[in-house]
Amino acid sequence: MNNSQPSVKVDKLGFSYGQRQALRDISFNLYPGITMLLGPNGAGKSTLFALLTQLYRQQQGEIRFADEPLKQLRHRANAKLGVVFQQHTLDMDMNVSQNLCYFGALHGLNSSSSLTQAIPLLSHFGLDDRLQDKVRTLNTGHKRRLEIVRALMHSPAILLLDEPSAGLDPAGRRSLMQTVREYCANHRVAVLWATHLLDEPGAEDQLLILHRGQLLASGQCQALIADHGLPDLPQLFAHLTEAPRP
Repeated sequence: MNNSQPSVKVDKLGFSYGQRQALRDISFNLYPGITMLLGPNGAGKSTLFALLTQLYRQQQGEIRFADEPLKQLRHRANAKLGVVFQQHTLDMDMNVSQNLCYFGALHGLNSSSSLTQAIPLLSHFGLDDRLQDKVRTLNTGHKRRLEIVRALMHSPAILLLDEPSAGLDPAGRRSLMQTVREYCANHRVAVLWATHLLDEPGAEDQLLILHRGQLLASGQCQALIADHGLPDLPQLFAHLTEAPRP
């Protein structure tokens, strides 16, 4: 059990699209480190991200960043938050440097400050030799790494990654995960990594299993597997999601 103050606290969160309830009574805490949000397509992962990023207004429950209500933070929440959505949002006709400077300007950084912030990140993510390359010349993995660099430029305490490994081969997924883990460990960033892939959560990761808008399990991955007396995560996931729900 983590006794420190959570970076994010979600309490009894609910959201509906008309008559369809997308999230129901969701509660969890997000601490520095990797938390994997595991669920199939349609589970409610994207709706949760839209609420955390204020793309959608909260309907039920509360979200707090560092014990401040997100509703009160409004635009100030952007300083605490880095986001990478599933769909690429880079300008393909700009080079890497131009993309980073443009994003830095949105956070009040001039070009020099933007690059000063970005260069150590580019080095960590293996992109330090690509500053002058057009984004469209990067492969899928490098584009994703660039989006993560961009999201971390303003030193947020919270990083939201929505299916960041989509489109990558297994080696690319493993490499990206390892790089994010190393950065997270060194900078105490709270990472919420959404995925539908059962091989991505690590044994020591915190795990949230979301299915049909309900949070079915929350805790350390290895401990949840042991608590249910099952041998691995795929069997735990099958057990929880195939059981009748109220």
